[in-house]
Amino acid sequence: MSPTPLLHRPASPQPRLDVWSDVTAIRRRSPLVLNITNFVVMNLTANALLALGASPVMAHAPEELDEMIDLAQAVVINIGTLSREWIDAMERAVVAARRRGIPVVIDPVGSGATRFRTETSRRLLSLASPAILRGNASEIRSLAGSNGSTKGVDSVYESVDAIAAGQWLAKEYGCTVSISGRTDFIVDATGRIGIQNGSDLMPSVTGMGCTASALTGAFSAVNSSPFHAAAHAMALMGVAGELAAKKCSGPGTFVPHFLDTLHNLDEATLIALVNPTAN
Repeated sequence: MSPTPLLHRPASPQPRLDVWSDVTAIRRRSPLVLNITNFVVMNLTANALLALGASPVMAHAPEELDEMIDLAQAVVINIGTLSREWIDAMERAVVAARRRGIPVVIDPVGSGATRFRTETSRRLLSLASPAILRGNASEIRSLAGSNGSTKGVDSVYESVDAIAAGQWLAKEYGCTVSISGRTDFIVDATGRIGIQNGSDLMPSVTGMGCTASALTGAFSAVNSSPFHAAAHAMALMGVAGELAAKKCSGPGTFVPHFLDTLHNLDEATLIALVNPTAN
């Protein structure tokens, strides 16, 4: 089956984006994705990467980071459960990844909730020159200095409210910004797309945003375009969430169905369900 245009940027000319080619590349190459992530989501994000076909490793000991980064094809930094020791490891990891040309995905969990989280996120951004910054609307707005608040690690804004902040961050740090919400927006210095997939159940399950960041790491390992990698990851995430929601009875059974969907998803289903928007 020949690929069809799945997602569109309002830039001219519009590129053809093929989510499925990245999925098959991940399944074929099984890229090693190094995660320095939080205690709450380690199991879920590792299993999601495995279900997709990637190879996860969770490591934060400074003594082994250089060796791990030599093996990795992508690095995902998630600040969900911060401590000084972990911040030191994150800083060391992003500097080493930048030096080696390995794509870095930063998830600034809870940025805006406390000064500690916001300042840590900004420092990591300045050190990393990340390929992709992925967060919810409140987190993205906080990093751009916008007025606003968060509810713990949850957003109190819609994703559309963070587009301008995302565009500013994309220019400031030379990265792609992926903003999750009812519509996911992916922006860079030249354009944006929106993806309208997902389920209302997803915010009821701890770690779905963190999982999106981990999967984004896998896509960045096989696609040299951070914009395309971020868009493809969010499209897959949303479609898998929709399908899982149709099979489960609530949040407790959502996760196993989500993991099964990542593992079993086929090209025809993905192409039929992905729902882009240029708005």
